[in-house]
Amino acid sequence: MISYAVVIPTLVRDTLADCLAALAAARGPRPDEIVLVDDRPSPAPGADDAMQHALSVLGDLRDRTTVMNGGGHGPAAARNTGLRAVTAPWVAFLDDDVQVGPHWCAQLLRDLEEASPDTAGVQGVITVPLPGGRRPTDWERGSAGLARARWTTADMAYRTEVLKQAGGFDARFPRPFREDADLALRLLDAGWRIRRGHRTTLHPLRPASRWASLEQQRGNADDALMCRLHGPDWWDKAVAPRGRIRRHAAITAAGAAACLLGATGHRRAASACALGWAAGTAEFARARIVPGPRTRHEVATVLATSVAIPPAATWHRLAGAWRHRHAPAWPETTR
Repeated sequence: MISYAVVIPTLVRDTLADCLAALAAARGPRPDEIVLVDDRPSPAPGADDAMQHALSVLGDLRDRTTVMNGGGHGPAAARNTGLRAVTAPWVAFLDDDVQVGPHWCAQLLRDLEEASPDTAGVQGVITVPLPGGRRPTDWERGSAGLARARWTTADMAYRTEVLKQAGGFDARFPRPFREDADLALRLLDAGWRIRRGHRTTLHPLRPASRWASLEQQRGNADDALMCRLHGPDWWDKAVAPRGRIRRHAAITAAGAAACLLGATGHRRAASACALGWAAGTAEFARARIVPGPRTRHEVATVLATSVAIPPAATWHRLAGAWRHRHAPAWPETTR
């Protein structure tokens, strides 16, 4: 029987206990090892109590569980920390806000047994339940996209030795964004296969700040790193949506030009640029508002963030391109 380990990077959020409880309750062969990587830079007061509470739900799996310190360097580095401690031939990565299905352990073993010798990884099937009785918000629709994402480490199993030979995840990706696609592309370029399995994992929607979509724009810096490492066609290789960065850049340029031209007395040209900025911003806001519940709070949130997102996205993309302008490619993965 194939043995496997589970690695979970965590900030010890409230979701961790539910994640571990679902893993403990899942039917099938149990993991040989569970590695929790505490990636908080420094634990907050009472945070250790939160970790102990989460560990208490593991039952007899507690004796197989190791807690390691990640140092707050991001999920990619945290997974590498966990990977170094794994001795099982397969390692399954889970996020700390998912809940594996009731037969996950048995389904995972089936996925691993069916993996051909040239298969490096097997992805789980992620489901994101949307609220019933109303249309989802802009944030909820974006979160639901995880169900369609390729190679997401919300539930992803890899051959341990293949991952170690590849150098693990690239810690230059500091956020839970694109580091999974980068690793997968490196393995695919080396001739390995990655396929979708049968096991199912739930990713519940969690409450988010009304400014969460603005904070997400930091990921544009990671897109710049992906372009540097995998070329401008990486979007096609990863079958990833391109997003609106070009439109955001155009809207931002129009707004900046309107301000500059207005300040230098070129009123007619400034008005034309301001009209372009307003039209682009309105189109962006409309595209986000129309599919949603259109409550007062949702409309106000989308309007405010639709004004702020284009310049934020443009800034992070330019900053990322500058920061990673000399980034060397990852050493070639060999088989």
